[in-house]
Amino acid sequence: MGDIRKDILDKADIRGWKNVEVAFGDGFLQIFVPSECAVLNMKKMPPLAQSKSEILNTLNHPIGSPHLSEIIRSKGKPVADTTVCVTVSDITRPAPYKGENGILPPLFDIIEQTGVKRENIVIVIGNGMHRPSTLEERIGMYGRDVVDSYRIVDHDCEDLSSQVLAAHTTRGTEVYLNKIFYQSDVKIITGLVESHFMVGISGGRKAVCPALVNTKTIEKFHGVEFLEHPNATNLILDGNPCHEEALEVAKTVGVDFMISTTLDNELSITGVFAGDLVKAHLAAFEAMKEFVCIPIHDPYDIVLTHAGYVGRDHYQSVKAAVNAMPAVKEKGIIVMVANNNDVEPIGSQEYQTLLHLFKMLGPDRYISILRHPDWLFTKDQWEPEMWGKPFRKVGDDGLIYCSPQIPKDNFKIIPGVSGYDFIPEKSEFESDAEKATAMFQNAIIYAVHHPRFNGKKPTIAFIEEGPYAIPMAEG
Repeated sequence: MGDIRKDILDKADIRGWKNVEVAFGDGFLQIFVPSECAVLNMKKMPPLAQSKSEILNTLNHPIGSPHLSEIIRSKGKPVADTTVCVTVSDITRPAPYKGENGILPPLFDIIEQTGVKRENIVIVIGNGMHRPSTLEERIGMYGRDVVDSYRIVDHDCEDLSSQVLAAHTTRGTEVYLNKIFYQSDVKIITGLVESHFMVGISGGRKAVCPALVNTKTIEKFHGVEFLEHPNATNLILDGNPCHEEALEVAKTVGVDFMISTTLDNELSITGVFAGDLVKAHLAAFEAMKEFVCIPIHDPYDIVLTHAGYVGRDHYQSVKAAVNAMPAVKEKGIIVMVANNNDVEPIGSQEYQTLLHLFKMLGPDRYISILRHPDWLFTKDQWEPEMWGKPFRKVGDDGLIYCSPQIPKDNFKIIPGVSGYDFIPEKSEFESDAEKATAMFQNAIIYAVHHPRFNGKKPTIAFIEEGPYAIPMAEG
């Protein structure tokens, strides 16, 4: 801990500060914030009283689509010979798949009751560019019964032998798609619909592109041309090139049926939407968007946030930082805490290399390299690009990142200010939560007394739902 930071922390008086609970893993951190700190939270999305019956009702009364059993019987071949592929999200998305209140058991019941043989059903995990799943993750996500009963395959975007040329988009993208999904008679997608900082909203068409496509397609989808477009942001679909490209791919390759859910911040199901690729997805969008937006009259000097469930690594945690941007002033401070509990708490080796490059060059020169005609698209280059957005607004020392799972030495490649700068050298903690509390609490105290405020009391806000809430300027 530097002398200036130590001096500020030693002299700080936090008497009268109030307590807030900050989501971290399966629990909460108990954190003190100034009494005038605004707590920004979404409207409460009422959870379904009877999730199981609602799922069944939605499957039996799909939106804009025939019943799934009719779709299966319409394929022009004996049902016993019909093949079905069901795509699922990977561990980075908390979709409610398993158990009595999960969406997979009743979905598979309908498929098999229609006459499809179990051996003709394949589950494909839509990893996009993410790493393959582990057995433990599969059991945790889909349930032991599903894992033991059905063939499950990880999509590998780099393995062209497992893909087939499926489409050419109007933007000139040559799309290779997962062969199992493409060649199945019945194609079903599943997932979670929430705000998304590039594609507007998650779920729906995104379960095909980028989840099941090849690296070259993802290059276009995650390229500078798309990501720097002003409409490539939360809750915007019209004119969003990421959304339009993904939707065109999904429509071209053909999706027979979808089922998705919306969740509240406690991961309880708030809505179930099944049926047509476009109509059911838009119904989920309309149902959730009024709950996630938080109107902001004036931005704040300091914004506190957390990376939520999605922030399993630094790579994914960028969503919380980008979503916090509308709430913070130019040259303000973002303080965030993340439960980076993945086996690779920063991200892939490619991401780590690119992140280090970003740290050395800064956001603008990093973008200029990505735009250079001699640059070869590199896996995961898009996430450092997205980190550039909040850093352009608050500056390199305006984002404090607190993660107890990332070793201190590894912060040499991570942009911004490390949470380790706010705890004494060789500190010992009994748990990640205790360590995270010390980092986050001291970082907040430091931010409130930061020299950039010249002794004035800064305005401050806490985004209770972290990456799931969308602060937006009023009007």
